[in-house]
This record gives sequence, C-alpha cells and structure tokens, in this order.
Amino acid sequence: MKKINFGIIGCGRIAYKHAEAIKKNEKANLLCVCDVIKERAVDYKDKYGAQNHYTDYHELLKNPDLNVVSICTPSGMHAEMGIAAAKAGKHVIVEKPMAMSLQDADDLIQACEDNGVKLAVCFQNRFNPPVQRLRRALEEGRFGKLTHASAVVRWFRPQDYYDQAPWRGTRANDGGCLMNQSIHNIDLLQWMMGPVESVFGYTANNLRKIECEDVGVAVLKFKSGALGVIEASTTVYPENLEETLNIFGEKGTVVLGGIAVNKIETWKFADSKEENGSLGEHQQEVPNVYGFGHNALIEDFIKAVHSSKEPYVDGREGKKALEVVLGVYNSVRSGEVVKNFSV
Repeated sequence: MKKINFGIIGCGRIAYKHAEAIKKNEKANLLCVCDVIKERAVDYKDKYGAQNHYTDYHELLKNPDLNVVSICTPSGMHAEMGIAAAKAGKHVIVEKPMAMSLQDADDLIQACEDNGVKLAVCFQNRFNPPVQRLRRALEEGRFGKLTHASAVVRWFRPQDYYDQAPWRGTRANDGGCLMNQSIHNIDLLQWMMGPVESVFGYTANNLRKIECEDVGVAVLKFKSGALGVIEASTTVYPENLEETLNIFGEKGTVVLGGIAVNKIETWKFADSKEENGSLGEHQQEVPNVYGFGHNALIEDFIKAVHSSKEPYVDGREGKKALEVVLGVYNSVRSGEVVKNFSV
C-alpha cells in the first residue's frame, strides 16, 4: 500500500503531536511543513524528517505529491485554510475547534464534500481506551435511563501562556477556556449524553488579561430529559488539576478522570455482566493534557482515505461541540436560555 503524504500547516504548540503520530505510522509520510516563521518551519522539517518546508500555506497546497494536510494554526484560521486545502484536492485534518462560527464550520464541511475529500476534526480523546469503554457501556444500555452528567476542566494557564502570541485569548482567533481548553470534554459530554435541547451559561474573566473568559460554567438540558453541567477554568493554581467526565444513570455511574480523561475513577453498574478485562487495562498514563489519541486519529484517517468510510470524528461530528460552546456564549450575551441547537 502506497504511503499517504502528509503536510502540517502551523508548527506551534500542538503540531508536534501530529508530526509524531505521522512519523510513527508506517502507512504515512511527513512530506512537508509550513509556518509563517521560517526558522520554526525549518526546525520542524529537520526534526521530523520532512522533505520540504514553506512559509506560505498556499505554496504547500500546490505540492502535487501532498495528500493530506493537518491544520494546526490558530483557530480563527482553521476554516479558511481547510477550505483552501479542499479546493486544492487535499484531505483535511483540522485541530479543534474546526472554526470559530457555525457558518465557517458549514462552509468547511461543504467545501470538503464538494471536492470529494475527507475531513476530520481533532477530538483525539474519543480514542482514549476509558472513553471507548464508556461509549460501549452506553450503547449496550447498561446505564438504563440517563439522569445527569458533568464535564469538568480545571487547568492552569499563566499569563505568560497568553502573552506568547497576540492571537491567544482573542475572540477572533482563540476563544477562552470553553472554546480552547474545554471543548474536548464538551465534545465527550454531548457524545455520551446525546442532543442538547437548551443551555444557560455564565463566564468571567477574573485573572488573565485577555479578551475572553478564564472561567466558564453552564447548565444543559438534553433532549432525553437528562441534565448536564459544564465547568471550565484556566486559573486553577498552581497547575493542571483534572479533566473529568461524570455520567450518571438509573443503573450505572462512571467517572473518567486523570489529566486527559485517561483514567477510570469510578465504574459501577447494576447488571452482573462480566467485565472484559480489568479496569487497569483501559487506562494509561499520559505525558500531558494532549493525551495519546493522535496516533489512533491518524491511523483512522488513513483508513478513511483508503476506503469509502468517513473519519471517526468527521466534520458534522466535530461541529457539535462548537454548537454547544457558541450556545453558552450566546446565553452569556443575552442573559437567557438558548434553545436553537441542531446537535
């Protein structure tokens, strides 16, 4: 099987996870990298063995040997770059959030469909073994009727994190702790609990000198009648504390924790079904909050490119968490419950 040639656009904070996952996959080749800072692009090219480097992503997209682009730029650029890649006939992997507005997300999805290319959104925590095990339990009906759930992200980002680049913490290109840091867990919350009917939220900027929130909370009502809570913060002193997903039903309780929902903290069900293996087999230590899901995400995307199947988290799936976050923001602006959800 011929290797898939990948290119990375944006060689910043998250790009190394893509580069490492591509390099580890025997069916993938890192063909080229791009960054507006030439030295950074050259460093990535040399470190990860890419054949070419660029400072203009339009030039990268002209490479006839390129099959897939991973977009790792500031969030406000995701849709524009993804659309350009699709029009150039390249498959697209885009970091979360896929866009900063629903219109841009829809335009990106449409561009990929119109040009016959695959689109995946980087919600890599869906591939975590504890998350996969929880999803299977839900699909098997082990919880019975779902009652409530919560997604909690208690992390720490000092002021110098935001001062690294002028786009950090801005509404146009980054968002706050809900849009940037917590959207992964919000994705898992809605994936497990189903469509959202309404949301009411509060946000605050208590400590960081940025445009957006450093604390956010929201209450959700799901179409099933279950309730949910979101808590997000980047001001938890002095370091990242937890990313926790709690799911409760009439016959089951599961709590996933760790720094990146990588551990099973609680696993209780009323049924007497034998568990397939110990709990320990479904959890791993992770080096940082990015977890280890990019390897599986790249593998899944390669399979999608070689077949008629869609990526595990395609554009329409990736849009759902964005809808929830924007719903919270709309509620904060209006002071009212927001009900116009399509998820």
